[in-house]
Amino acid sequence: MSEQPQYTLGIEEEFQLVNPETRELQARIQQMIETKESHESLRDQLKPEMHQSVVETGTPVCKNIKHAHEEVIKLRTELAALAKENGSRIAAAGTHPFSHWIDQPITDDPRYHAILKDMQLVARANLIFGLHVHVGIDDRETGIHILNAVRYFLPHILAISTNSPFWVGRKTGFSSYRIKVFDRFPRTGIPDYFGSLVEYENFLKLLVKTNCIDNAKKIWWDIRLHPHFETLEFRVCDVPLRVEETICIAAICQALVAKLHKLIKQNLGFRLYRRALIMENRWRASRYGIHGKLIDFGKQKEVDVKVLLGELVEFVDDVLDELGSREEVNYLNKILENGTGADRQLNVWKKNKDLKEVVDFIISETGHGLS
Repeated sequence: MSEQPQYTLGIEEEFQLVNPETRELQARIQQMIETKESHESLRDQLKPEMHQSVVETGTPVCKNIKHAHEEVIKLRTELAALAKENGSRIAAAGTHPFSHWIDQPITDDPRYHAILKDMQLVARANLIFGLHVHVGIDDRETGIHILNAVRYFLPHILAISTNSPFWVGRKTGFSSYRIKVFDRFPRTGIPDYFGSLVEYENFLKLLVKTNCIDNAKKIWWDIRLHPHFETLEFRVCDVPLRVEETICIAAICQALVAKLHKLIKQNLGFRLYRRALIMENRWRASRYGIHGKLIDFGKQKEVDVKVLLGELVEFVDDVLDELGSREEVNYLNKILENGTGADRQLNVWKKNKDLKEVVDFIISETGHGLS
């Protein structure tokens, strides 16, 4: 009897470093790197990003969603303590409500200097904070076919995660403005369909050969077959406010991979849609979050996002008990009831139109449920 796939998880969260007095972004990553040895769980799990006011944590490989939940709590707890020791606070939102990218110093690293040289102001202005979810899939050929199918659900997942309604002091009108900022980069958005792993690898080789990229990590799509790990990496999400939201999204990503893999093993398929159609839904999700309508391409009509999210949960229902993730996926009901991070940020802002109060709220929510 063949061994069941594990669908392991890895979760990366990008956080803002905030001055507790001014509530502005604060360049503190270098000091935190230098003092991280006093925090055991952060030694190999913390890394800088391009801007010195950004820090990323990444879990080790997690065997299931419960393990992932423990690791994310541990990392947020340790990171919050390390930031506080260095005169800063951590905040989980896709954009800072009012700090300007032009004021943020760049991390002194050859990789970031190379990106700046190539992409200039587009890279310097890319002051955004995301959530990346890795789901283990040990056969890359199968991974490509799951990637083709799961693209349809990326706008649904984005809608759940939306947490960036402000940009440089202005209400943007978007639930996820982060994703619009990132769209300025090349090789972003929904990937094309690939008929096979060979076709995918030939595409990458062509980009390298023609000096578009020097390595496959410069493919920044909303989902990608990771170039080094045996994972599908979901990259579409804003970093959510609370741990529970991160875990809910990770559980949904894992369940979709497991369900689509199950269909493939049963010689069943999921209808594939053109990139241009899925991009229409991606736009709607970034604009309206969970309060708009997405296009149901099978029915060829608009449907409330909340209805489609209910259908998504029904679609993966038969794999949730195998994965042990029913409770985590069902947290979606609380998100739909209480609103996404974007909704809750806007509710705070509407009271006094005070963006510092919004930052205080983000910091508080980031620490919710930590040990």
